[in-house]
Amino acid sequence: MEILPYLNRDVSWLSFNERVLDEASDPAVPLANRVKFLAIYSSNLDEFFRVRVAALRSLSALPEKKQRQLPFDPQEVLSEIAQLVGRQRQRFDKLFEGELVPALKQNKVVIYQNEPFLDAHQQEAADLFHSTVLAYLQPVFVGTHRRMKRRDRLPLLESQSLYFALTMRPHQGAALPDTVSPDDTVMAYLNVPKENVSRFVELSPVDGVAYFAFLDDIIRANLSRVFPGYQILGCYSFKLNRAEDLNIDDEFRGNLVKKIKDQLARRKTAPPVRFLYDEAMPPNLLERFVNLFRLQEEDLMAAGRYLNLSDLMKLPLAKQAGLTVPVLPALPCRELDGFESMLEAIGQRDRLLHFPYQSYSYVLRFFNEAAIDPLVYSIQVALYRIAADSVIANALMSAARNGKRVTVFVEVKARYDEANNLRWAKAMKKAGVNIIYSLPGVKVHAKIALVKRRSATAQGRRKSERYAYLSTGNFNEVTAEVYTDHGLFTSHAGMVKDLEKVFTYLKKQKPISRLNHLLVAPVNLQQHYLRLIEREMDLARQGKEARLVIKVNGLEDAVMINRLYEASQAGVQVRLIIRGVCCLLPGVPGISEGVEVIRLVDQFLEHSRVAFFNNGGQPQVYLASADWMNRNLYHRIEVGFPIYDPALREEIFQLLDFQLNDTLKIRQIDEQGQNQTVEPSHKPAVRAQLAMYNWLKQYR
Repeated sequence: MEILPYLNRDVSWLSFNERVLDEASDPAVPLANRVKFLAIYSSNLDEFFRVRVAALRSLSALPEKKQRQLPFDPQEVLSEIAQLVGRQRQRFDKLFEGELVPALKQNKVVIYQNEPFLDAHQQEAADLFHSTVLAYLQPVFVGTHRRMKRRDRLPLLESQSLYFALTMRPHQGAALPDTVSPDDTVMAYLNVPKENVSRFVELSPVDGVAYFAFLDDIIRANLSRVFPGYQILGCYSFKLNRAEDLNIDDEFRGNLVKKIKDQLARRKTAPPVRFLYDEAMPPNLLERFVNLFRLQEEDLMAAGRYLNLSDLMKLPLAKQAGLTVPVLPALPCRELDGFESMLEAIGQRDRLLHFPYQSYSYVLRFFNEAAIDPLVYSIQVALYRIAADSVIANALMSAARNGKRVTVFVEVKARYDEANNLRWAKAMKKAGVNIIYSLPGVKVHAKIALVKRRSATAQGRRKSERYAYLSTGNFNEVTAEVYTDHGLFTSHAGMVKDLEKVFTYLKKQKPISRLNHLLVAPVNLQQHYLRLIEREMDLARQGKEARLVIKVNGLEDAVMINRLYEASQAGVQVRLIIRGVCCLLPGVPGISEGVEVIRLVDQFLEHSRVAFFNNGGQPQVYLASADWMNRNLYHRIEVGFPIYDPALREEIFQLLDFQLNDTLKIRQIDEQGQNQTVEPSHKPAVRAQLAMYNWLKQYR
């Protein structure tokens, strides 16, 4: 049996994050945006360690017999990750310190780095330290070099937080505790309270130049106030990443909400997965912290002086002229603006919106109208991630107070949104909304809503009209400003009937019977896509044009990858737009020569999922909430939906075409899974996201 090639998902993900680093390296990208991409890279990597590396560590701890059953060696993958991250970290440091900080300085923005403050700023920094910073500092002594015993009762090291490790020597004549002698070198650690005070402190401009200081450096300059009686010998940054995935063993019994809350609390004391430290830290001080916090050698990772550079996202550069990309204001949809009622517009024909290019206000309007329409009697929604200050959640609460039957499925297992989702679920329940929490064994990742409304017939009888909203993205007006997604409003009788079956399943766990229009994972979504790929293969064997385009955030599932390999060998043109993980390897002789994979990273985060099948010249298009990952196809409730309106299909074709023909922001994935720059051609330059915006501006 032939062994087909697959790239490990975590190695592939690191390739994606390096693509983010490419944007930070690109001199054509405005300077503030390059800094933002550095922050995104750093934030991504932190989550990768907390979730994926933590999972690999767990696998590597399994007995050998069980490890042999895995399709990969977890220890080998961890070793490869360490090498890749090490190389990327060197590139990151060189980029930040050697390129971006000097470039900012040339543009009259100075970030102090390991240098004394100007006279004009010394008092400002001291005043901030005394009036604000000092209130949040928590110094902890951890012994002397003569006494290296483990101290048992220490304040908890918070995951993601930033600290200093210090060595000090008492001043002669200073009052000392009994455990310290005048000749001792004393060790301590100190928090950097970036959760309470901005990590980047804006100081007064001087001669038209903007100045920022790291909070770290303001504290360093005032350490004698924190440790009076001591001479500071050394001060070194460090941070700890803890394993933070919930890994709930699902929930056929017991109180799910309580389990979630308990696990959220346990995140604070979860095992370490990365101890990031200033490489200048002396070995004996590092050893002290290894002993104190029960670290393993594989936890240790040396870095530069300034850690936690995901905080660069909050560096206020937007007001500095010429450093950032001009904001693209969300476009109105004039055809919807012409209707007094969204429900009336949807009742006439399907409506498709493309975010963030077009305004998300129409989704908010849909819920707000449904909340106050006296003829609307039922609203059902599945929420996965919602905004911290959600207009949609407030509209649903208003609807319940207005006497409507409102049922909301809240997925409380949405990673890192558990607490926010629980908070909103509690508030909505108090307002009279019927809340359903999660399901045994699966996450509900579908982005769906169904509104029912009474309407008078010609005979004076009442009938029920149904209006649906189906999307590739979350019900979140904040992320809708930066994530690219598609949202369909429809009253199509077949689709809303199928959607009712999905909501019945969510409410009662009643098996979903035959679906005629919607694709639902794990019921029929994968099977339907496999059949559509098989149909393209049949057409290719008949000598007819056969092609498909799949756009997803991740491609991991071996069943889908194998079918795409088969399609390539059958003569189907396979074009894939994969933002993140891609375990398929294109261009492998005898397996995937007919497969092209591109990765698009730009100003907005590519998030939509699209499947196009040529079907002998009568194309079919599906949008979906599902990536082609194992978790999405087998362990989540996902919904895919067809685009039936020919004009709306043409819109999707055009938008896909811009992406497939991008010449500036795509990278081709090679047979090793690496990003390769597309060679310049004689064609005009195309930047897909900007082209899509301009086209929608003219077209709509």
